[in-house]
Amino acid sequence: MSQALGFARSDLGVAAALSRLSAALVCGGLIGLDRELHRRPAGLRTHMLVALASALFTILTFEIVASVDMQGDALGIDPVRVVEALTAGVAFLAAGTILVNKGDVKGLTTGASLWLAGAAGLATGMGLYWLAYAVTIAALVVLIVMELAKIAISKWTSDWRKKLED
Repeated sequence: MSQALGFARSDLGVAAALSRLSAALVCGGLIGLDRELHRRPAGLRTHMLVALASALFTILTFEIVASVDMQGDALGIDPVRVVEALTAGVAFLAAGTILVNKGDVKGLTTGASLWLAGAAGLATGMGLYWLAYAVTIAALVVLIVMELAKIAISKWTSDWRKKLED
């Protein structure tokens, strides 16, 4: 057990913490790259920062809990509140990307991808790399495959409209 400013710290270690933060950057970056390539307002940097902040808050929660537990303090700490706070904070950012104008909704996918980047950061902060990478890959499949399907369906319906007009 190491000490920092008089507080006990967890056994996480610098290398493990940096690994978790780096993994968050990778996950957020991959999700954000798709949004960046589609020229959305919240792109690569925003997704990376959301994932990084989520991982950092998760790691800090471990440190706070370890500090209180190792000092024998009876202070009630509920780590689940960090998940709630992260969810609310990321949802606030995500809501800023969504625009509704006369029934037309834009930015919903970007908002959802920001929320997912936050969740991936939370997973990496907990050391659940496999989960973070799995949801990142799943997100990329959804974002890329569904975009290709949308383009194909649009082309198909356009072709049919032309045939019907002839």
